[in-house]
Amino acid sequence: MSDVKKFLCVSCPVGCSLTVTTEGTQVLSVEGNSCPLGEKYARSEVANPVRTFTSTVRVRGGSLPVCPVRSRTPLPLSKVFEAAREIAALTVDAPIEIGATLIKNVCESGSDIVASRSLPRK
Repeated sequence: MSDVKKFLCVSCPVGCSLTVTTEGTQVLSVEGNSCPLGEKYARSEVANPVRTFTSTVRVRGGSLPVCPVRSRTPLPLSKVFEAAREIAALTVDAPIEIGATLIKNVCESGSDIVASRSLPRK
């Protein structure tokens, strides 16, 4: 039996409203996309949804109490909350350089958590 899902495409600034007909993880049709990126996005969202993860980590001895971080590559959507818990438990020492890897292979997702800015020592 087929299922109908609705998505807002984020592949380009247009933000098309997509209507996707699926059967399990198989996409039968995609409607509403104004460019080919919409169909690609819909197929990816059905088969393996991923998100770029952003957060902050606590910093000991830094000029600021927290440092922004992000995933180097998108995480599987199923790992986002687990990654949030792992990051919430982390405290790093200053100084921190932008791009520094703070957690390797977070939650065994294949993606690292990296610093989004440099942060000097106090």
